[in-house]
Amino acid sequence: MKKLRTYIRKMSIKLASIVFILMYSCTEGFQEMNTNPLAYTNPIVNDMFAYAIARGSLSGTDGDSVDLRYCSSLVQFFASLWTTRWYGDKYNQDNMNFWGRLFDQGYTSYLKEIEQIISLVKDDPELVNKYAIARIWRVFCYHRITDIHGDIPYSKALKGYLENIYKVDYDPQSEIYADMLKELEEAANSLNPSKASYGNSDFIYQGNTEKWQKFAYSLMLRLGMRLTKVDPAMAEIWVKKAIAGGVMQSNEDVALLIHTANENRLNYNATNAFIWLHEMNVAYKGVHVSKLSKTFIDFLIEHNDPRLPIYSTLWEGNADQSKLSETTLPEIQKGLPNGYDEVTIKSIIPDWNNNMLKEYSEINRWTIGSTTAPTIFQDYSEVELLLSEAALRGWNNSDPEIHYENGVTAEMEMITKLPGNMEISQSSINEYLSLNPFPSSGTFEDKMKCIHYEMYIAHFMNNIEAYSNWRRTGYPELTPTNWPGNLTNGTIPRRIPYPTSEQVSNPDAYNAAIQRQGPDLLTTRIWWDKE
Repeated sequence: MKKLRTYIRKMSIKLASIVFILMYSCTEGFQEMNTNPLAYTNPIVNDMFAYAIARGSLSGTDGDSVDLRYCSSLVQFFASLWTTRWYGDKYNQDNMNFWGRLFDQGYTSYLKEIEQIISLVKDDPELVNKYAIARIWRVFCYHRITDIHGDIPYSKALKGYLENIYKVDYDPQSEIYADMLKELEEAANSLNPSKASYGNSDFIYQGNTEKWQKFAYSLMLRLGMRLTKVDPAMAEIWVKKAIAGGVMQSNEDVALLIHTANENRLNYNATNAFIWLHEMNVAYKGVHVSKLSKTFIDFLIEHNDPRLPIYSTLWEGNADQSKLSETTLPEIQKGLPNGYDEVTIKSIIPDWNNNMLKEYSEINRWTIGSTTAPTIFQDYSEVELLLSEAALRGWNNSDPEIHYENGVTAEMEMITKLPGNMEISQSSINEYLSLNPFPSSGTFEDKMKCIHYEMYIAHFMNNIEAYSNWRRTGYPELTPTNWPGNLTNGTIPRRIPYPTSEQVSNPDAYNAAIQRQGPDLLTTRIWWDKE
């Protein structure tokens, strides 16, 4: 860990010149950028990959705006009385185009490094692992963007400086998914442990090709399952390939990034830093208008979930860590209802005043809310819960109940990877499973509901994935909000619109995409989110 932090600090200096030339839009200004005589012509591949991992985690970027300000409140992890910033809570539009930040940051930052790395190493047989790992990470980064927006620039994206392509069409999501799955298969099959890798520049697995292969097949499992509504036959093919290839087997295989303290902007947990700087700063003494959601807190309470005191506290515990034993008690946790502002909340709490916010739960800043809490890209608990669904569908010759219990156990054991030195005992895990058993004699939907309630809790603070899985499965069952002036007539949004800059900088491709996919609205469903 110490070596990784030291490496990051040294690398941030070396990358200053790379960062400078990689801060341009994905379409506008391509030609000027790509003929720039000051461009970095001898890139350091390992350092570029390290940068792509750190930035691809959304650390130190504005890409976390979509993850936090939209997705976390769309799935009702957080609630706010703000009418600005937490736009997913109200289904309204921001005034600074935050819904384009994931798109913009991807194409102007970490995807550029990945595309350039691929172009530099793909023809060298000695660098087969660097090529394969870059392809896997490329899929991870693109899949988040397409899952949020739908059709996006993909096959020709960022080829300006490589192939003189400056105006980029949007690919249909169906073609993007087909290619991402193909890329994962080819990359996983080509990894060779006897060849060179990225070593310590690989902040996820330190160059371990066996773990990258498991991540590739686990990601294949996720993307294959994403297709269950739109193309079940295709979903089954890829899920079976993933299982046969070899997915994660334990928490030691988890794909995550360990963050350093927030003074190092290259690699800090930007989502949590935003929360503590703007939303739940202890200086507000508990009266800031953003809190954990009533939906989320109620779920944890109703299920007697031992994760509740690890995830949640009253504000005094965030101000003073020594008070956590008092402020994390389950019986005093209370979530803020979604979809209200400081005026409309009086329709359900007539005597409301903002000083009452002190009574509502905040994310625990010493554990999962810490600025050094890891970013989880994919974990073993998700894999086991997807395997449970696969077994339920008859795509995996195993017991869905065993996979369900493995998934729950793995998620609770992952608590040890958070700051705070906390853990959930095996007896507490066993008690939880006895209180929340897999419904072996229930219907298919009963079992799906059970599996994906757990997936929802497991994805707390992995908000983009929580939102994607909710759209695919419909679980957990969320009650939409209906704040006056919302843009969806009181239905939970199905996607995030493109950045408004695309209408100006890439109008032909933008217009072709919305003609094919549907209006550029919150209510338009993307390809795999078939109704």
